[in-house]
Amino acid sequence: MYDPSKLSELIRFARVEAGSTVIDVYPGDGDWTRLFSDIVGPEGRVYSFVPTEIAELRPDQVDRMRTLAKESGRENVEAVSADLVAMQEATPPADVLWLHLFYHDLYTPLIQARGATAALFNRTAYERLKPGGSYIIVDHAAAVGAGTSDAQSLHRIEPASVREEVEAAGFVLDAESTILANKDDPHSIKVFDPSIKGETDRFAYRFVKP
Repeated sequence: MYDPSKLSELIRFARVEAGSTVIDVYPGDGDWTRLFSDIVGPEGRVYSFVPTEIAELRPDQVDRMRTLAKESGRENVEAVSADLVAMQEATPPADVLWLHLFYHDLYTPLIQARGATAALFNRTAYERLKPGGSYIIVDHAAAVGAGTSDAQSLHRIEPASVREEVEAAGFVLDAESTILANKDDPHSIKVFDPSIKGETDRFAYRFVKP
């Protein structure tokens, strides 16, 4: 997670507020799910969505989110698992769809094994959001001109490619944030390299469904 000032900025950027319905895609340890749960309150709802593609590799993921949902005060959390492109059948219409450091994975064999592609997922995201809803993407930046070529090898993706793909699904870019930018990131090493881990140059986009 980030320091408190960056967390606050990202929450503001994502427009998560009391009463919101949020889908947290690939929640990992559940840190964002917990944070969103606190913010949306009893009138809101958070769907901790574990893609089947991930659950088959890490069977404990769904159980961990189900356990999280049973924590005191987490009555507004529901653990959900389905294929990525079946998300719209597994979740209700949402105000915010949150992807944190996951979009690049849409270009990996693991995620594509069940038929998911970036284009298909973006269309699914469009259908799942309410009109005016926000699609938030935060990811590791690849070098200019790299496109999607570093998604598997370095776990990076070029921001311009993300924008082009998401806008092709019908979304409108509403805002972008540089709060997670790092000009000293060489963009040529894997994000897990000790020299850059946790400090990668990251971009944040907010797209809106018209």
